[in-house]
Amino acid sequence: MSPSVVSASWLSGAVVAAEGGEGGFVTPGVGNFWWPVIPFDGEGAWTVTRPAIVLLVSVGLLAWFYLGATRRLSVVPSKNQFLVEGSYNFVRNTIGRDIIGSKDFLQFVPLLLTLFTLILVNNVFGIVPFVQFPTMSRVGIPIVLTLIVYVVYHTVAIRRKHGVVGYMKSLVPPGLPAWLRPILFVLEFLTYFVIRPLTLALRLFGNMLAGHLMLLVFIVGGEYLLLHGDNLFLQFSGVLSFAFSIAMTFFELLIEFLQAFIFTLLAALYIGDAVSEHH
Repeated sequence: MSPSVVSASWLSGAVVAAEGGEGGFVTPGVGNFWWPVIPFDGEGAWTVTRPAIVLLVSVGLLAWFYLGATRRLSVVPSKNQFLVEGSYNFVRNTIGRDIIGSKDFLQFVPLLLTLFTLILVNNVFGIVPFVQFPTMSRVGIPIVLTLIVYVVYHTVAIRRKHGVVGYMKSLVPPGLPAWLRPILFVLEFLTYFVIRPLTLALRLFGNMLAGHLMLLVFIVGGEYLLLHGDNLFLQFSGVLSFAFSIAMTFFELLIEFLQAFIFTLLAALYIGDAVSEHH
């Protein structure tokens, strides 16, 4: 029997094995997104995974960058200070002031800036060599960020609407027929308490999962065709697959920025809705 031939992609962790000329391509799937690093209890809830480590690294990098860039501010900004001021002004003016309103937006700018930069850095990690894992493709992380927005949004709304009862009453606009009010209340309740947080988390998670999975298919598939293709056409297809993956990487970079922007924008929209007098 001939020795086994194993091709392992450093990007995905996927392994393609062929023994004795038999076997085939192992399609990347959601299993490639489960990367346990320190399994305290096997593969249970307390396993420290690669996304968790990448998230902690991103927090440390952002803290180091912002503290270092703002330690010595000057009238003529350095490159780091220019980046900090640019990101702050973008979130402050484009998202915070324009969406929430000039009266109430300042108190929410730290939250919005944190959300935008944290999501953006972790998304970009999906195409950074030797990391190449979008942290937001693990659904638990977008859920936690959504819960933060959810708590802030409803807390502000309850305070502005004079308590829980006033908040519930504000879900139904005045002047509606009596028979229509219960129907509209149920629809509005589902919108504010179920649909909004669910779609906010799943939109970010789904885009990062799908984008990274697409890159895996082209890169790992191209590797398999190039190394295991039994004719020139298949090997050339592998080269084309690699070339297409490079083009899709630049497209994925655009998607990563847009998803950070959209998540922060929707968070500002929901907060702006909470601080307004009427829904």
